[in-house]
Amino acid sequence: MRFAYYDRLSPRKQAIYRKSDRLSEVDLPVGPELRSAVTALRDALAEERPGAVQEAIARVSHLSCTAMNVTPLEVVVKAKRPIRSDGEYHGLYEREEGGPVTLTLWMRTARQKKVVTFKTFLRTFVHEFCHHLDFDLFGLSESFHTQGFFKRESRLYRRLLAGTEKADPGRG
Repeated sequence: MRFAYYDRLSPRKQAIYRKSDRLSEVDLPVGPELRSAVTALRDALAEERPGAVQEAIARVSHLSCTAMNVTPLEVVVKAKRPIRSDGEYHGLYEREEGGPVTLTLWMRTARQKKVVTFKTFLRTFVHEFCHHLDFDLFGLSESFHTQGFFKRESRLYRRLLAGTEKADPGRG
């Protein structure tokens, strides 16, 4: 099943979409160092410590990029999500020709200004990281939201989340 916007894509973009859709498997080796960084992220969010959140997610990003052998990302954690006409931003992946690759995450919701739950924050990171993998690992010239994309996202999220749930009481 293809998403409705597929029919509005050019033939070239439809080919990229179909390739992305076929790519459902991706494996991230999660060793003790990466597991520790994810746990530090969980704890920093629970304690509402922005500096520690920035440090932990930068470490998660660095270790993930290294494990996947892709270009490092610059991860920026900002305070409150900006509001859009259709909701709130959760994350933003920016890639400029010849420039740095930046992933921006927001620590607090826009309207209620509550700290984002660990699971939401981690899933947002993984979602934006999957866009990065589309370009750097799979060599796609565009990154579409396909069923394959969401399967890759879900797999990576579960790999990073494994072993952290028990110490995340009531959040997520």
